[in-house]
Amino acid sequence: MFKCKKCNSVDKFELMFNPDYKGDKTFSTEYTKNGDIKITVDGYTFIPDIKFMNSHAVCRYCGNINCWDYN
Repeated sequence: MFKCKKCNSVDKFELMFNPDYKGDKTFSTEYTKNGDIKITVDGYTFIPDIKFMNSHAVCRYCGNINCWDYN
């Protein structure tokens, strides 16, 4: 999980897409056997890391970007 450094909310990946994202926004999540979250967006599957979050994820609660830290 990741925590917003601005509002301290913990993102459960009900996150908003970056307003510049042009894809279909087809989104699903599942967990690996190690407990890592695996995200699929428009057919692309990945396990997010802090670099991904700070580059692409917008906090759904306060709207900030580049604000994530590990929880």
